[in-house]
Amino acid sequence: MKIDLSNKIAFVTGSSSGIGQAIALELGRAGARVAVHYRGNHAGAKKTFAELQALGAPDPLIVQGDVSSPEDLAKCFTAIDQELGPLDIFINNAGLDGKKENMAEGNLATFEKVIAVNLKGGYCGMQEALQRMVPRKKGVILSITSVHEKIPWAGQAAYCASKAGVALLTQSLALELGDCGVRVLNLAPGAIKTAINKDVWQDPEQRADLLQKIPQGRLGTVKEIAEIATFLVSEQAGYIHGTTIFADGAMTAFPSFSKGG
Repeated sequence: MKIDLSNKIAFVTGSSSGIGQAIALELGRAGARVAVHYRGNHAGAKKTFAELQALGAPDPLIVQGDVSSPEDLAKCFTAIDQELGPLDIFINNAGLDGKKENMAEGNLATFEKVIAVNLKGGYCGMQEALQRMVPRKKGVILSITSVHEKIPWAGQAAYCASKAGVALLTQSLALELGDCGVRVLNLAPGAIKTAINKDVWQDPEQRADLLQKIPQGRLGTVKEIAEIATFLVSEQAGYIHGTTIFADGAMTAFPSFSKGG
């Protein structure tokens, strides 16, 4: 199935590396004009930009800002308005997992930072996108959450809370939007092979432990997530609204119950 996003304007936060970078490239491959975003990794953003150009993607743009800052986000959206035109697709991807720590000894500042980027940043980004999409009665907002919107994770309470929060933001927003023409949904990846988690998949013991949690028996790839994301923002997925699509090799299917129960 060929997906055509020609003449669509897309903004992907956190697209200087990993899943966000792969999504930006896949959207460009489908014909979208893509705004590449970074906070501190300028070299990564330039790499994404150069690869978009090499693909023949039309007129990409680079924007910089901290998604936890409403002012920074507003500047990014304004730059896209001025340089690319009316926004059609917003990929709320930028995020962090934060320092692993138990709540009893945890640092409130760590919790607040994760919430500020993942949840507050998502809220502010969605709001900016909605201000552009609702008047035109068209557009798609796709948030990249995680299996940890559903699966608890010891030592990562802030991350889990932030991703579950984004999932419920999306569902609540879908009820507010109704049939206005704007769709909102989540894509929740499982264990995806990226540079950020290479310490896990390069270590035999940690990799084996992780694979036991995945019935499909392997890690996913950023390419797979990007292809799913591109489908979800296309017209072919027009009836998918207000829900989460899990891409996790059945990680959320309680693999510990695969034998006995």
